[in-house]
Amino acid sequence: MSYTIKINQIEKSNVDKLDFDNIPLGRTFTDHMFICEYEDGKWQNPRVEPLRLIPTHPAAMALHYGQAIFEGMKATIDQERVPMLFRPEKNAARLNFSARRMGMPEFPEDLFVEGLKQLVLLDKKWIPPAEGSALYLRPFMYADEPFIGMREAVSYKFIIIASPSQPLFNKPVKLLAETTYIRAANGGTGEAKAAGNYAAAIHPTELAKQKGYDQVLWLDATEFKYIQEVGTMNIFFKINGEYITPSLDGSILAGITRKSVIELIKDRGYKITERPITIHEIIQAEKDGTLEEAFGTGTAVAITMIQEIAYKDKIIKVSDDNPVAEAILKIFNEIRTGKMEDKFNWMVKLENELV
Repeated sequence: MSYTIKINQIEKSNVDKLDFDNIPLGRTFTDHMFICEYEDGKWQNPRVEPLRLIPTHPAAMALHYGQAIFEGMKATIDQERVPMLFRPEKNAARLNFSARRMGMPEFPEDLFVEGLKQLVLLDKKWIPPAEGSALYLRPFMYADEPFIGMREAVSYKFIIIASPSQPLFNKPVKLLAETTYIRAANGGTGEAKAAGNYAAAIHPTELAKQKGYDQVLWLDATEFKYIQEVGTMNIFFKINGEYITPSLDGSILAGITRKSVIELIKDRGYKITERPITIHEIIQAEKDGTLEEAFGTGTAVAITMIQEIAYKDKIIKVSDDNPVAEAILKIFNEIRTGKMEDKFNWMVKLENELV
């Protein structure tokens, strides 16, 4: 379907104020945003306009009942400074998966991708050139109908904002396996990218940081033994030559970087298995010397090595040597910057002019 996206460009860009060597995390935003409203049963008036505050009624249903979802993705530039998106159609599909779970209207996936393209083309000067850095893109949808009552809203906003970013972690991380709080349970919203999932994780994450850890390692909600995911990433282990990552069981987010890394591991000829894995299996693997690698994957973190995991009174030490994970990270970065052939057809180059 063809859409007319109105473009209202800012008179003077603020990009000259940005120090690309020192980008504050999540605090700097580009000149423009994409916005679209859902009213009268349809999405309408798609446009790119200067970034601004959005008026919100105090009774907006997202504030009271949590109908809010989002995506995270990145734009990079190749060697000719052509902007590129990484698998945007996967984010569009996952946003709609989340929308269905949260009782929200689906957003047209081709409009999702086209809105991203127009925003990135307009703000392409904000894309950091350094390897590992990128323009972080945040599409999100929330219920803005002013109504106090427990039902699906009838009006929503879909917005995309953009923020230049550097790598979230520049060294291996330490994880604290959580045994009191939970992130998600079967039948809940854990597999949706819902705002409330992250709200519930804030307090346990702050407690973990106070103890010297970077992130929480979430365990299952019933027995606190099956590994689910990390605060900002999915998790992989290499045990006795085999790569293992928790299977998607309805409480784990289906990461797009996760999916891509699985494809890369298979492409390099390694065995990888998606299955339930317990924290006790990891403890035993460290004990008998078969725990060879551990790393996390996600849009914000790319591929981040894991140094150690704390579980109750035990400290699980992971090898400092992550040869395969580091090789995969290199391939991942080079595909995203056009230095390596994209044989997977993951990248979408934005070579067209603005509409």
